[in-house]
Amino acid sequence: MSVVHHFRKKPNAFTWANVDSIPLAVEGIKGAAKNILIGKNEGAPNFIMRYFELESGGHSRLERHPHEHEVIVLRGEGIVQIGQEKHAVTPFDTVFVEGDELHQFSNPHDEPFGFICIIPRLDPK
Repeated sequence: MSVVHHFRKKPNAFTWANVDSIPLAVEGIKGAAKNILIGKNEGAPNFIMRYFELESGGHSRLERHPHEHEVIVLRGEGIVQIGQEKHAVTPFDTVFVEGDELHQFSNPHDEPFGFICIIPRLDPK
């Protein structure tokens, strides 16, 4: 089943039609929301495309796991930590996080920081 989720830029939010923004209330994560743009519900067999938005002072968990990440920044500015190195990123910068690499995304700025993150689908088809 092929699907199109139309982008709806609102003055203070990035949203897509028929996609819920899910606040992440998980230990180690602060001020983050996830939008699953393409995944299981769309019938995608191999990958999941998500949009994450970090509010000012927000961050993802500092973690490592076997799967990789492909990221493109769409909104605001942020910091990505890969291993022990930290990199400033801005809109349209891309990031590849190799599997098992320690990583974290954070927003030390006043404006929201948003990015697309693609990962392999890990659950059974």
